Amino acid sequence: MAAVVALSMPAHAEDQYITVASTTSTEASGLFGHILPEFEEETGIEVRVVAVGTGQAIEVAKRGDADVLFVHHKPSEEAFVENGFGVKRHPVMYNDFIIVGPGDDPAGVEGMENAPGALAEIAEAEAPFASRGDDSGTHKKELGLWDKAGVDVAEDGGSWYRETGAGMGRTLNTAAGMNAYALADRGTWISFDNRQDLELLVEGDPDLFNPYGVILVNPEKHGHVKAEMGQQFIDWLTSEDGQDAIASYRLRGQQLFMPNAGGDN
Repeated sequence: MAAVVALSMPAHAEDQYITVASTTSTEASGLFGHILPEFEEETGIEVRVVAVGTGQAIEVAKRGDADVLFVHHKPSEEAFVENGFGVKRHPVMYNDFIIVGPGDDPAGVEGMENAPGALAEIAEAEAPFASRGDDSGTHKKELGLWDKAGVDVAEDGGSWYRETGAGMGRTLNTAAGMNAYALADRGTWISFDNRQDLELLVEGDPDLFNPYGVILVNPEKHGHVKAEMGQQFIDWLTSEDGQDAIASYRLRGQQLFMPNAGGDN
């Protein structure tokens, strides 16, 4: 069931809200809980967030059940705009993906900076790997990395490759419970408490770059879209105030997302 963040507003502003289809990482990491009160105080517009995997969020937006799409798989975002469902993609922020796994590291990938190479080693060792398997941005990234590694998990995954069909937190719980490797976004990893024997093993590959974009759902496709208020939210996210709010969010002393309204490099 979609997680929903709905922050209260005065009675006279009950109709002053927008719906944002977004990813589990922006909600579960606590980012929205940090930045949305600032936006709402400044504009009087309530933001209701439907937090699901990127693929599901895009489907929500395609149906016109959201005013704004805020996700993290650039090729899918660009296709969303090119196919007429969105107005324009705006870069907002980025973090990165990491590969975590058991401390004893049976595949011997610790310290590698080549993510596809690390996945190839995991496949060669047939070491347990927990995949989200949910068409999220993280799952899409993972499948792209397996492809670069020359591993067809649909054909070669066998019993070592486990799809959870769940969000990032639940997938990390599964990985911790079965001493498995997993691809995770750094923000969720920082906020994840049940690490057990899991450790961060692989990071730093440019292939692990994880940009987030925001898009106004096309009001020409769905006439009920609250285009003016949705654009206010986008303008705020990409403004100095919004970018400062994103940069100021820290958990356990670590910055989870880097503001990037100027571009995706």
